[in-house]
Amino acid sequence: MKTASALELDHLVVAARTLEEGVSFVADTLGVEPVAGGKHAAMGTHNRLLGLWGGAYLEVIAIDPDAERERERGGESAPPSRPRWFALDDPAMRARLELGPYLAHWAARVARPKDLARWQGQYPARIPPVMPMARGDLTWRLTVPADGSFGAGDGIVPTLIQWDTPAHPSARLPETGLALKTLKGRHPRADELRAQLGWLGAAHLIELENAADGAAALTAEIETPAGVRTLA
Repeated sequence: MKTASALELDHLVVAARTLEEGVSFVADTLGVEPVAGGKHAAMGTHNRLLGLWGGAYLEVIAIDPDAERERERGGESAPPSRPRWFALDDPAMRARLELGPYLAHWAARVARPKDLARWQGQYPARIPPVMPMARGDLTWRLTVPADGSFGAGDGIVPTLIQWDTPAHPSARLPETGLALKTLKGRHPRADELRAQLGWLGAAHLIELENAADGAAALTAEIETPAGVRTLA
């Protein structure tokens, strides 16, 4: 049963080599094209967004080529000065994205009155560091490991996010007729990750099974006007 401390689904993350490839992938799969998002200057990334029913959304994210060019001109001191989030600087991730965009990760929302930064400070071994972020008039905080990786679970355990502005991005997005039906994950250490998800209060948000072949993966079954589609 969901409790007062349970987390809420915030958004799904589709990683792509370029934003154009990611938008085409989502549009081809779901029948709706993501709309303009913006740039994350601190991370050198940019995104496009797609609203989902119930106060959630889908994010397509990629390295911003403008930020790459600025980095090349300014050297290592130019932003970002640290590894990008969602493993986008990892050679293995870059090789994976050469094969095409995919559903790489998800984020769970920490609702007030619980404070994400205070919670992380109490359990630094279990929750990655919290970073303040901004895009336009939106401000939020979220967990980002220092090495830019997904942290525990290869993308199966969610990033935690807490919005500091009253407006949530999903409230600004056009109605799409899309709704997440089921989020599923598979991982070779499913029992270990299931325990972490339970501790976080996120176990009710994802169906997790053991991956006998050793490969971690996420899939999202999404209801669309044309029927249920699977994003993977």
